[in-house]
Amino acid sequence: MNAKDPHPVEVHLRNETGYTCDMRTGAHELVADEPVPLGGEDLGPAPYQLLKAALGACTAMTLRMYAERKQWPLKDARIILRHSRDANKQSFFERDIRLVGDLSEEQRQRLLEIADRCPVHKTLSSGATILSKLVD
Repeated sequence: MNAKDPHPVEVHLRNETGYTCDMRTGAHELVADEPVPLGGEDLGPAPYQLLKAALGACTAMTLRMYAERKQWPLKDARIILRHSRDANKQSFFERDIRLVGDLSEEQRQRLLEIADRCPVHKTLSSGATILSKLVD
């Protein structure tokens, strides 16, 4: 399978030791690292923080797009995310969504339903296949 991704991300370890990673996607540069207690230098968010950020950003963008299409007065969507695992190592993401704007209760409930339709939510919920290969 050769997926055509218009936005590839390149990641590499910054140094010969440590966990700091430099990442590039398009014109954007980011840094990921582990916190000091886990042996990192805390120079950037840890991978699960980035995953939660992706889910939160996708949720907020999806809500904004839907509200704009419906011409609803959504001023802001504030999302707080937490990740945990149960005893069976099953992952759980908790997503608290705060909608700011003069929205009816019906609009608020509809936006909550729409939050579950963001692409990152759908990917995490359904699982994804990851194909890895060595390249030169």
